[in-house]
Amino acid sequence: MPRALPWFVLALAVLAADRATKWLVLQAFEAGERLEVTGFFNLVLVFNKGAAFSFLAGAGGWQTGFFAAVALVATVVISVLLVRQPGQRLFCTGLALILGGALGNLWDRLTLGGVVDFLDFHAAGWHWPAFNVADCGITVGAAILILESFLQPRAGDDEKRGHEKRA
Repeated sequence: MPRALPWFVLALAVLAADRATKWLVLQAFEAGERLEVTGFFNLVLVFNKGAAFSFLAGAGGWQTGFFAAVALVATVVISVLLVRQPGQRLFCTGLALILGGALGNLWDRLTLGGVVDFLDFHAAGWHWPAFNVADCGITVGAAILILESFLQPRAGDDEKRGHEKRA
């Protein structure tokens, strides 16, 4: 467990940044309020009862418990992976970012009934769905895991390389 501690600290840092930014937005904005920051970026306060991109947001309430359960299962699975493989730096960085983000959004679901989103990017009348720091952690973590999967040698690659060298 001590070797995995830095990964849990990283997850905690993502959670802390997410909680702090959401607290600031909740103090400064009323639900639905919008502040134009630039010609392509607004700060807003919206509550998302669904998943990413408001998937299932209007599903009648059952989705809050479902997404909370998914986050709890993900937390356990990720924690086990971090403890079992703490030396895999890129892999664990991705997992830790996802863990921190999942915990940040889980906190909102359990305490507010929906996730606080406040970053709103737009161009030419099109708005990207509002998101938050936790979503950034999850997205960057997932991208790192995808990158890491391409960098890892596949089973049998060493054998093929050895055969090619002998030939």
